Amino acid sequence: MTTERKTPITIFLCSVASLAYEVTLSRIFSISLWYHFAFMIISIAMLGFAASGTALSLYPRLKKIEHLGRYALLLGAAIPLSYLLANRVPFDPVRLTWERTQLLAILLYYVILAIPFFCAGLVVATGFAVQSQRSGLLYGADLLGAGTGSLGVLLLLGSLAPERAVFVLSLAPLTAAVVSGTARLRIGALLCALLSLSILVAEPGFARLRISPYKGLESALRFPGARALKTYVSPFARVDTFTSPAVRFAPGLSLRYLEPLPPQAGLAVDGGDVSAITAAGSGRGLDFLEYLPSALPYVLGKRERVLVLDPRGGLQVLVARRFGAGEIVGVESNPLLVRVIRDDWREFAGNIYGERTFTGLGRSWLRGRGERFDIIDLSPMGTEPYGSFGIAEDYRFTVEAFGEYLEHLRPDGVLGVNLYLIPPPRTELRILATLIAAMEKRGIREPSRHLAVVRSWGALCLLAKLSPLTAADIEAIRRFAAERWFDPVHYPGLTAAEANVHVKMRSNDYFEAVSNILSPERRKRFMAAYPFDIAPVSDDRPFFHYFLKLGRLGDVYRIMGEKWEFFLEEGYVVPAVFLQVVLLSLVLLLLPLAAGKSAPPKGGGGRGLLPYVAFLGCGFMFVETALIQKSILPLENPSYAVATVLAGLLVSSGAGSLLGHRIALLQSPATVAAIALLILVCGAFLPAASAALAPLALPAKICLVFLMVSLPGLLMGIPFPTGMRILGEAAPSLIPWAWAINGCFSVLAPILAIMLATAAGFTVVLILGAAAYLLAFLNLRHFMGGGAPPR
Repeated sequence: MTTERKTPITIFLCSVASLAYEVTLSRIFSISLWYHFAFMIISIAMLGFAASGTALSLYPRLKKIEHLGRYALLLGAAIPLSYLLANRVPFDPVRLTWERTQLLAILLYYVILAIPFFCAGLVVATGFAVQSQRSGLLYGADLLGAGTGSLGVLLLLGSLAPERAVFVLSLAPLTAAVVSGTARLRIGALLCALLSLSILVAEPGFARLRISPYKGLESALRFPGARALKTYVSPFARVDTFTSPAVRFAPGLSLRYLEPLPPQAGLAVDGGDVSAITAAGSGRGLDFLEYLPSALPYVLGKRERVLVLDPRGGLQVLVARRFGAGEIVGVESNPLLVRVIRDDWREFAGNIYGERTFTGLGRSWLRGRGERFDIIDLSPMGTEPYGSFGIAEDYRFTVEAFGEYLEHLRPDGVLGVNLYLIPPPRTELRILATLIAAMEKRGIREPSRHLAVVRSWGALCLLAKLSPLTAADIEAIRRFAAERWFDPVHYPGLTAAEANVHVKMRSNDYFEAVSNILSPERRKRFMAAYPFDIAPVSDDRPFFHYFLKLGRLGDVYRIMGEKWEFFLEEGYVVPAVFLQVVLLSLVLLLLPLAAGKSAPPKGGGGRGLLPYVAFLGCGFMFVETALIQKSILPLENPSYAVATVLAGLLVSSGAGSLLGHRIALLQSPATVAAIALLILVCGAFLPAASAALAPLALPAKICLVFLMVSLPGLLMGIPFPTGMRILGEAAPSLIPWAWAINGCFSVLAPILAIMLATAAGFTVVLILGAAAYLLAFLNLRHFMGGGAPPR
C-alpha cells in the first residue's frame, strides 16, 4: 500500500481512538470526581491538538509523512499510560478548601491527559502540512474517524467499565502503526498491544479507578460493617449496590416516629448520587412512610392514578402504595437503575418497577401522552442533601416543565415536589417562583390559593393544586402537620404565628420568603433584593442550580461562612479554568511567532487567512454545544443528546469534507455564508421539532435528531479543509500554526459558550455560532478577493 493511501487510514484510526478516549475520560471524571469536572476534557483534548500545531511550527523537521507510524505508536502507548498516571494524581476538589496546591494538580491533569491528544494532533496536522491539496480527504477521514469513535465507544462502554475500556481503545492507533510503520514499529506496536490486553485481563490494583473518598459511595463504605455488593455499567452510568449503616433513607422523618427503619440497601450512581432501596415486605416497619413530609399530597383528594417521576430506589412508590393509590406509574430517567432493581432486587423492593414503569425524562414522557393523573410526585432526593453543580442543566424544574406537569393533572389533581432543606433558602424559593410563573402562564390568577408548603427539620414538601385549596384541604394539611410535628410554611389563611412552632428556627425566614414570593406586589422587589438569584428559569437557560448574582458575591461569601468552595460548586471553576486555558493558549500561539517560525515566505499573504480558521473553531464548537443542549429535551437524556449530536455532526461533516474535496464549487465563500443561515434556521426549527418528536419511540427520535443536525453538519465539514488547501498554496509553512490557532479557539469556545448560556441562554450561543461563520465568510471572501477558490 502506498504512503498516499496509508495516510487517510492512519488518520481515521487515530481519530477513532482520540474521540473515543475523550468520551471515556468524561465518564471516568464523572465517576472518580464529579460530573462538573468532566467538561474539562474537551478543553484538555483541544489544547493537546493545538500544542501539536505549535510543535510542528517550532520544529519543521517533524513534518514528515514517514513519521505518521511513530506518532500512531506514541498515541497507542499514551492512551493507557496517561490514564494510569492521571489516576495517581492526588487531586480532589473537596481538598481545595484547605489545600491550595490542589490547583497545581489540575494543571498536572492537563499536562498528563493532553499528551494522547497531542500525539493524535501530530498525525492529522502532519497530514495537512505535507498533503495540503488533499485536505478535504484527510479532514473527511479525521471527522469520520471521530464520528465512528463517538458511536463505537458507546458499544464498548456498554460491556466494559470506562477504566477498562481505555486499554481496548489503544488498539486502534496501534493498528495504524502496524499499517503505516516500519518493521521495527510493527514489533513495538504488537508489544504495546499485548501489554494493554494483559492489563485489561489481569486488572491489577494500580489500574483500578480511584474514586474521591468524599463521594457518597466511598464515604458510605467506610462505615463499620459496610459492604460493596455489585457494580453495573452502561455507556452513560455506573450503578453500585452496597450495604452500610450510612444508608438510612427517610427524608425529613417526623420526630414523633421513634421506631427503627426497615432494612435498606444503598444505590450509588457514578459513585456519588446515593439513594436507597427499602425492603417492601417489612410489615409494620413501613409505618414510617406516613411520617414523611412527602406523604402530604396523598392526604388530599383522590389517589386513583399516581405518577412518580424519578422514583430511584422507589421510596415514593411505597408511599403511594401505603396510602392506597390505585394505578401507580413510574418514569425513571436512568435506565440502568431500572434494570438493576428489576433484575436483582425485584423481590426485596416489592417489584416497584412493574409493568407501568418507563424510562426517560418525565416531562418528555408526559408530552407524548394524553394521560391525566390525580397526583404527580416529584422527589429528587438521595440519602443525603447535596447541591447540584451550578452549570449542570436541569430540565425538570423550568417554567415549561412545570407547565407540562400541570397540564397532565386531573381537575382536582395535585403536584407534589419534595426537597431537602439546604440553608440558606434558595432551591425551594426558585422552585416556588418557577411554579408560580407556570401557573400564571396557565391563567391561574391567584397561585397562593392553590399552593401549600410544609417543612420538617430537614425536608420540605411543596404542593400545588389545579383547583383552589378548599376548607377541607386546608384542614387536612393543618392536621397532617400538627400530628407529625411538622411546620406549615404556607396555606391560604396561615399566619406567621402558626408557621414556626414545632421545629422552631431562630427566625421565620421560610414563612417570610414564601409570603413575599407569593405576593404579586412584593415579589419582584423581594427577588431583586435577595442575595441569591431565585428567578424562574426557562428551557433556554436551564441552569436551575445556578444562584449567583455578580453584584452580590461579597454578601454570598459572608452568608456562606466565608467558604469559597461554594463558588466552586456554583460553577466558578469554569471561569477559573477559562483563564488557565487562555494563558496556555497564548503560550501555544505566541511561541512560533516569538521563534520566527510563523512567517510566510516573501510575497506570501497567508497570515490574512488565519482569522478564518479561528472563526471556524469558535463557530463549530458554539454550534455543537448549543445543539447538544437543545437536543436533550427531545431525546430525554443528556447522554443520548451528546452521543447523537456528536455522531451526527462529525459523520456528516466528514462526509461533507469528502464531498467538498470532489466538488470545487462547494469550496467557495458562499458555502460558509450558507452555513450561517442554516444554523439560524435550525435553531428556530428545533423547539417545534422537539414537541413533534415527543410522541415517538426513542430510536426514531435519535434517528431524526441525527438527520436534523446532519443538515448543517454536511456543509460545516467543508470550510476548514478549504482553508488548509488555500493556505498550502499561499504559505504552507503556516499550516501547523493555523492548526494550533483553530485548536486554541476550539478549546476556548465551549467553555465560553457555557458562560454565555448561563447569562443569556443557548439561543444566543447558537446565534453567536452563526455570527462566527459569517465573519469567517467575510474573511475568506476578502482574502480571495471575491474570486473562485484556486485549484
